[in-house]
Amino acid sequence: MKQLFSLICTCCILLVSFIVPCEALEAAPSVSAKAFIVMEAASRSVIYEGNSRMELPMASTTKIMSALLCLESGDLDTQFMVDSEAIQVEGSSMGLVEGDIVTKRALCYGMLLPSGNDAAGATAVRIAGSYAAFADRMNARAAEIGMTQTHFVTPSGLHDEQHYSTAYDMALLTAAALQNEEFREICSQSRAKVCFGNPPYDRWLENSNKLLTSCDGVIGVKTGFTDEAGRCLVSACERNGVTLICITLNDKDDWNDHTRLYDAAFSCVTAQTAPLPQSITLPVAGGTAESVPVYAEEEVTYGTIGTESPAVRWEVETAPLLYAPVEKGRIAAELVYYCNGFEVSRQPLYAAEAVEYAEKKETKISAILRKLKAFLGIESI
Repeated sequence: MKQLFSLICTCCILLVSFIVPCEALEAAPSVSAKAFIVMEAASRSVIYEGNSRMELPMASTTKIMSALLCLESGDLDTQFMVDSEAIQVEGSSMGLVEGDIVTKRALCYGMLLPSGNDAAGATAVRIAGSYAAFADRMNARAAEIGMTQTHFVTPSGLHDEQHYSTAYDMALLTAAALQNEEFREICSQSRAKVCFGNPPYDRWLENSNKLLTSCDGVIGVKTGFTDEAGRCLVSACERNGVTLICITLNDKDDWNDHTRLYDAAFSCVTAQTAPLPQSITLPVAGGTAESVPVYAEEEVTYGTIGTESPAVRWEVETAPLLYAPVEKGRIAAELVYYCNGFEVSRQPLYAAEAVEYAEKKETKISAILRKLKAFLGIESI
């Protein structure tokens, strides 16, 4: 199990001198949403909000959690037959029928692009055995993320009085989901070829998120609608290396509202780059050297809001011991960045040089025993 390497202290980086301050945040555009929020993804800093802590139904944006749990469960490409009862649900569908052969990866595409309620149902049963058991996992993961005003009942978001969230909680969920590279890749596609059926065959799924092609920089995330929840939209937008998240709940003009909110919010966001740590070394056991220098390759970018400067720190996670031989360029540990206490990224740390295995010197006692074994003609003594 990985653990924190004690020789590497956390490093707080307050980049005040590098900030180009925005004298005052531009006022939020008028929106028609019952609740909304715009959040910087790395620091979770709130730029704009309105009723962001109001508990409301969130419809199919629920599938962000369902897809994230599916991706985190692993074994994404093993084929299996969908549960016939799990796919018998009303509303939007990816087109599953009884007897279809799918993979969990295909179900994620089905949830995040056409918003398939059938895909969400099949996912719940495959992973947890039942809707109720899957809802327990959804709520447990929500607690880990810090969603304190959310309760999941269904995997799809079909209406239930006890199924609700807030704009703020959904922004936290989205920030966590976007750290999963597979989730980020899937939700950013306007259409994708997916294989399923009996026998499986390729077909195209279309994304219901119009912002992907209408708003500069949008990279996802999920649409939603029920009569009770109204139009719900979760999106993320990346410009100049900074990612903002926008949530609107019960919004009749969501496409336009998101575009206006992004244009206003990005005007007061400054991209900052956390410098890569220097001179990190890790101890090596059994080598010709007692330690090895390591390095990272990717810089971390985040956004500062106005004159605000979030606290950025890093930690090194490694195995308890690094054993020789260590090849140059080998992944030796992980560098984890945090912004305002939230994990921002993980990236490998590579060995900057090789460390050879050190042959153990023969002790006097070992030499005597070896000679005695040879004299006696025995293999062990």
